[in-house]
Amino acid sequence: MNLPNKITISRICLIPLFLIVMLVPFNWGEISLLGTTLPVTHLVGAIIFIFAAATDWVDGHYARKLNLVTNFGKFLDPLADKLLVSAALIVLVELGSAPSWIVIIIISREFAVTGLRLLLAEGGEVVAANMLGKIKTWAQIVAISALLLHNIIFEMFSIPFADIALWIAMFFTIWSGWDYFVKNKQVFVNSK
Repeated sequence: MNLPNKITISRICLIPLFLIVMLVPFNWGEISLLGTTLPVTHLVGAIIFIFAAATDWVDGHYARKLNLVTNFGKFLDPLADKLLVSAALIVLVELGSAPSWIVIIIISREFAVTGLRLLLAEGGEVVAANMLGKIKTWAQIVAISALLLHNIIFEMFSIPFADIALWIAMFFTIWSGWDYFVKNKQVFVNSK
């Protein structure tokens, strides 16, 4: 259990804390910040989410810098991202901040790619996330953060940045999923 893998596991451990803050009806009041008024719980939840999401960069940085890339890390890191993003998206649907159909598309892609990864792993192949997958993840993180923060800053200018970011995240989610299946189609072509 090396440092990058411990950081990845810490990201998974932050998910229940995020869920508790966002879904338990704490009455912490509201805060007005940069042209937006939002519940304090949403601000705290957004900070937890953003911190957890930032650990994705940290664990990858240390894994490469210290030459600690492992198959366990290649498997666990994208899984941790999917769990965090899925939890946040489901919370956003619960709060009425994200359309369920977009969330279903995003989560369905995550399940499909995870299933493909398991098939590849069964054949002894562990595939790390590619650049398109990383762009997809960061597009999702930006969109979720903007939605959790009630479109902070952009609300002052009546720019629906959070909604636009969610559409962009959906686009990259679909594109990267398609790319992943096309590049790994041999799993299905060679199956008996």
